[in-house]
Amino acid sequence: MAYRNGNYSAFYVAEPFSESSLGANATKDFVSYNLLRAWRANDTTFPFIDSHQKNYNVRDGSDWEKTLKPRLHDRLNNSKNIILFLSSVTKNSRALREEIDYGINTDGLPVIVVYPEYSEKSDIYENSSIKQEIKDLWDKLPIFRNSMDDVPTIHIPFKKELIKKALEDTDFMVSTKGEAKAYFYK
Repeated sequence: MAYRNGNYSAFYVAEPFSESSLGANATKDFVSYNLLRAWRANDTTFPFIDSHQKNYNVRDGSDWEKTLKPRLHDRLNNSKNIILFLSSVTKNSRALREEIDYGINTDGLPVIVVYPEYSEKSDIYENSSIKQEIKDLWDKLPIFRNSMDDVPTIHIPFKKELIKKALEDTDFMVSTKGEAKAYFYK
């Protein structure tokens, strides 16, 4: 069995991503992922273990079936959860669909959904339920919307202390996951 200690980050990058010198770094959701990496680099107690660093990097032009998809699966198989960055720019790309479908429906990975365009808990919920504008973002990724009831999901704004709390929460780790439903921090 795989040693599942990583956090798999799923985010939208345009296909193919911009060939400018910035490449994927110019994509909003990718910038959010890079901030997690920077937090970890500056603070070794920040509990983010990047599953993307667990095998060889892939190039946008790599063969989907022979290279890209197997590497995504390998990374997911070594992860304890998925961190999904979901924003107004997120699109239903082939890679993102594969990551979420395989991660939830094959590996049963809990999902920490981070909304980069929101900074407060009150942006996510009101009256003890998740706001409709957040639920509307789920429609950008139908495989997530249709599969999220199969695993625990936590919905949080882009705030370092809340992301840290979610990463440390055993209800959102595959080996100790809680009840399959949508959660948020009050």
